[in-house]
Amino acid sequence: MPDLIHDLVNDRIQTLHREAAEQRLILRVSRVQRARREVKRANDRLRRALSRQI
Repeated sequence: MPDLIHDLVNDRIQTLHREAAEQRLILRVSRVQRARREVKRANDRLRRALSRQI
């Protein structure tokens, strides 16, 4: 019985580590997506500003 409890605890710890890793990946992806949107907006503003000067 103690081995079963030990295995269950280890499985839970591994699951928590895996879930934490997934959350970190999700956060990184969302930051990249936000950065891309900000770059696109900045490019659009720059394009509009340049077109007004021509």
